[in-house]
Amino acid sequence: MLDMKWIRAHADEVQAAADGKKINISIRTLLERDEERRALLQETEEGRRMRNTLSADIGKLMQSGDQEQAEELRTQVKQLNEKLEEVEAKLAGVQEEVTMLQWLVPNVVSPDTPIGASDVDNVELRRVGEAPTFAYTAKDHVELGELHDLIDIPRGVKIGGTRSYVLKGAGLLLHRAVQQLALDLLLRQGFTPMEVPLMVREDALVNTGFFPTGRDQVYELEGEDKWLVGTSEVPLVSYYADEIVDVQKPIKLAAVSTCFRSEVGSGGRDVRGLYRVHQFAKVEQVILCAPDAEESERMLQEITRHAEELLQLLELPYRVVAVCTGDMSQKTYKQYDIETWMPSRGAYGETHSSSNLHDFQARRSNIRCRNAEGQLAYCHTLNNTAVASPRILIPLFENHQQEDGSIRIPAALQPYMGGAEYLTLPS
Repeated sequence: MLDMKWIRAHADEVQAAADGKKINISIRTLLERDEERRALLQETEEGRRMRNTLSADIGKLMQSGDQEQAEELRTQVKQLNEKLEEVEAKLAGVQEEVTMLQWLVPNVVSPDTPIGASDVDNVELRRVGEAPTFAYTAKDHVELGELHDLIDIPRGVKIGGTRSYVLKGAGLLLHRAVQQLALDLLLRQGFTPMEVPLMVREDALVNTGFFPTGRDQVYELEGEDKWLVGTSEVPLVSYYADEIVDVQKPIKLAAVSTCFRSEVGSGGRDVRGLYRVHQFAKVEQVILCAPDAEESERMLQEITRHAEELLQLLELPYRVVAVCTGDMSQKTYKQYDIETWMPSRGAYGETHSSSNLHDFQARRSNIRCRNAEGQLAYCHTLNNTAVASPRILIPLFENHQQEDGSIRIPAALQPYMGGAEYLTLPS
């Protein structure tokens, strides 16, 4: 959420952000409705003041025995109450409209965010590692998973429907191993690990900026006013909702959680294998820091480095891209995506995302801190996917496959896999 005074002063910039992010809102309409709201509020307050004054005068007249004059004032109060009821009803309607429009207002974007319509317009910043070349016909992750009995998609679909899967044996162990490797990395960087609710109330999703624009991506528990989160960012940020926090040192939180996404609008895309599924696991980084642009930019670079370090430990080639306006969510001020090389696609596929939200999320969630002058201000929030699995298993299987069908286990994962250096084919 943006401050209304700031929106009035930067209306063109906010409208440009909405247009770039493809959010259907007229900032001019919002400002007009807000002007109407303020006028009605002023009229309501003036009416109440007049009513209070008249009521006090009636009391004085009654004490002095002037019944006739008191009755005249009672008539005026009755007429005033009728008028107030009309104005208050109109105010309530306009207030509701303003609130709904405010929830749709997007965060503005950083000056260095690329302008573009879709992920095709994201700008590559750097590449790390070389994509492997194979002197033999390489297999994709589904073939490798079936050969090694690591994945069972048909039975997963039988149980859970489309975009479901079962991980078995070493497939599950690798799934758990990459998560623990990521968590151990973050623990060394001073993050506090947390187990958080995955069923949240609607206001948690509104306050963290996932609703109203992303409502179709979230599973609702009907009749419960509960929703299944698609990322632990929601409960991690909501943990501090309506509180004043100390961010003299940035608050660094990490959670390992199962996540759920409906993937509405992705029909026909990435239907093979583990790339786009309804249920997955993530290790998430969330940071709350001082409301200072330089500080939150440093934090953005830091959490992105953590994700890159994880990929380097997994010995996977990747690239970092600056996300353009048309590929950003409502809440994001600046975003990087990290894409890992996936041989079966012949391309990089997104595996990580880092976002700086400035105070957009904290303002909606009412998370405040003391600024350098000791005044209350909304802190900045950031988030990053340290690792998401089973998607990370795609490049892990495919890049490390060997000609004999075995899969090499990167050195950093071997301690989590009982010291094994390879996954060999079942005899």
